[in-house]
Amino acid sequence: MSATPLQRSRLGRGLASLIGEPVVSQPRLPPEGEQRIVAIDQIRGGRLNPRKDFREEDLAELADSIRQKGLVQPIVVRPDPVAGTGFEIVAGERRWRAAMKAGLHMVPVIVRDLGDQEVLELAIIENVQRTDLNAIEEATGYRDLIERFNYTQDKLAEVIGKSRSHLANTLRLLKLPEGVQALVQQGRLTAGHARALVGRDDAEQLAQRILDNDLNVREVEALVQEPIGVEGSTGRPKREKDADTRAFEKELADTLGLKVEIKRGSGESGVLMIKYGNFDQLEYIRMRLVGQGSG
Repeated sequence: MSATPLQRSRLGRGLASLIGEPVVSQPRLPPEGEQRIVAIDQIRGGRLNPRKDFREEDLAELADSIRQKGLVQPIVVRPDPVAGTGFEIVAGERRWRAAMKAGLHMVPVIVRDLGDQEVLELAIIENVQRTDLNAIEEATGYRDLIERFNYTQDKLAEVIGKSRSHLANTLRLLKLPEGVQALVQQGRLTAGHARALVGRDDAEQLAQRILDNDLNVREVEALVQEPIGVEGSTGRPKREKDADTRAFEKELADTLGLKVEIKRGSGESGVLMIKYGNFDQLEYIRMRLVGQGSG
């Protein structure tokens, strides 16, 4: 039986209310849970932690700080539900790994009695608020909450304190080929680059073009509008736009703050394209078209 979801009022206050410590100031002892000093080898990494990438250079830097100042902020743990002994990390796995590198044998912990759902919620909220997750790890964590605990996207957006469009955009990254996801995890592609490639059969080839040519997100958004295949393979020269068309495009683009393109057809016909990079921009276009926004 899954654990009872955290109360909305607690989740609405974010990480500080969950683990009893302020996010931007020196943490105080939380009102919930029991503080202890335990042997570091009695602690295990979190099975539900969405963060998988722990860079050695970051751990080394944190380990140096711990050697000088000690581990100031306790690690939040729960009794290990699998092993039956010892503790599983709920929040603070990066600090635990760095503490091991620093040679600590005993560390301060806060022991809390939490179910799997609470652990996963807390881990995601902590990491997202501290921007510790790459976009693929963040998306995987959201997917786990949806699949394991039957969250709707609206409810999950409320729990994590993010917009539904952010949630949907992030989840879409999991539709990318594994090779492209790996580039995001490695920090070689940003989430903005990757979102532009979702749904493309040639996503991996386009990703390589992005790396080879050091393209920014706007350039990638323009790139994916090209027909799939070799650019210019039709052999037909590109028809230059007249000055009036270019001026019209610029006026609309300046008004909307988005890329606008006009493609002339036969006679007086044509196609007007307004390009958006995420769901928030799409919603903005919708509001402008139906007359709900003017600025």
